[in-house]
Amino acid sequence: MKAQRSGAAANAADTGVLQMPLSDLQAYEHNPRHGSNTEYQRIKASIRSQGLDQPLVVTRRPGEDHYVPLVGGNTRLQVLKELYQETGDERFGTIHCLYRPWTEESQVLLAHLRENELRGNLIFIDKALAVQDLKAILEKESRERQITLRRLAKIMTHRGLSISHTMISRMVYAAERLLPLMPQALNAGLGRPQIEKIHALEKAFLTLWQRHALGSETECAETFAALCQRYDSPEWNLQLLRTALENELAEAVDVSLHSIRLRLDDLLSGRGYSELVVEPLVSPFHPDPDLDSDADPDPDAEPETAVCEPEPAGGATPAKSTTQPCHPLDTLRLRAYTLAAGLAEHYGLAPLIVQLPAQGLGFMLADIPPRELRDTLDPALLAEMSCLWWHLAACAELTVAPPEQVLPWLAPDSVLTTALMQRDKDVVQQHLWTLDPGQWGSRLWRPLCASDWGDLLALMSTYRTIHDTAERTGMAVWSDKEECDVHQQGI
Repeated sequence: MKAQRSGAAANAADTGVLQMPLSDLQAYEHNPRHGSNTEYQRIKASIRSQGLDQPLVVTRRPGEDHYVPLVGGNTRLQVLKELYQETGDERFGTIHCLYRPWTEESQVLLAHLRENELRGNLIFIDKALAVQDLKAILEKESRERQITLRRLAKIMTHRGLSISHTMISRMVYAAERLLPLMPQALNAGLGRPQIEKIHALEKAFLTLWQRHALGSETECAETFAALCQRYDSPEWNLQLLRTALENELAEAVDVSLHSIRLRLDDLLSGRGYSELVVEPLVSPFHPDPDLDSDADPDPDAEPETAVCEPEPAGGATPAKSTTQPCHPLDTLRLRAYTLAAGLAEHYGLAPLIVQLPAQGLGFMLADIPPRELRDTLDPALLAEMSCLWWHLAACAELTVAPPEQVLPWLAPDSVLTTALMQRDKDVVQQHLWTLDPGQWGSRLWRPLCASDWGDLLALMSTYRTIHDTAERTGMAVWSDKEECDVHQQGI
């Protein structure tokens, strides 16, 4: 019976559709989520009453009998098993799935990470551990002795999940340094801002420790670790840890607690170490419980580029003078690009966004979404991503702008290049899942998180403002190439 079922499954797999018994499907071993899903009971109630609203996307390793979810789905699989055990109802025991051929372990793990990133419901430490697993898997697949964090970030971005190497370094710090010391706090949802503050606090603590020759760096690290462990709890509080570190230093150095606080404040604010401390004559100093999140500058970070701001309306005096005059549309174009790039990054589309600093709407899409995303995302997420792509295309005027202005920014062998050269938009629709526009509300606007929704509205508003400003000033949104080159040279 098992052999017959496997044969049927193999035939169905060729068509991309599977009907399989629940026993043939197992949870993905490298599932990024380690804790329970806060939406578990809601998902269970929905499946109990309506069944699966979307089929699971599954794959199978060569030589193995069982299938695993390819794009998320581990929570839904757990719910189905629980419901089948509770009810014995066969509608929970037989699953409708979409099959995708196996590629490699790193691709499957990235697909799960992308799905969780889109849904935005993965705590920081789970994401950090998954990225750590991904690094080890990539090193094994490529047989490279060690993949640097910069290279890891480039690989992830190329494969549709944009995470900077600076963010990955924070993840490494959380997984390797903090998790053994503060498991309760991290598993309760301690996020990136708090982790950055802890990192800054540890570096400042080490600086003061070495300034006062209190012992080796190892002894300092052990003291910091002991205090982190002492105050670990689900209701973790940064101020408790900071106060404990201040008391430790004040007692060891035999100076006032106030002096230590002022010196720690100087280090955390980026002002550096100060030898001279004037004791207060009035009430004692109380530090701000929120440490400055910018106190830990990244040595590898790119230098910030100054951006000129538009002059205030009504003839008001600008807050800061600028030595270089601004083109009236440049600031708006930069804003449009920044908003578009942020939205694209959340959906694995960041490599497709090309900045146009002095042309058009400030950005362009270089191609349609990578096939990897189109083949691995489950139908709901694929619809969400596709709708967003079309919104970005509209805000970039991809199919409205003069082709001669758009083509130079596209990949030469891209589907978009073919479509524009043939002046046939159907070419794009043949390669990109395009929904009935009437579904955009339920497929994109509603599922978007609040911050992405705000960015999408701001992007559309910026699009209107660019055209309004161009009409009011008599400038062209799309300049010819010669004019654009002159403007970029500041002539």
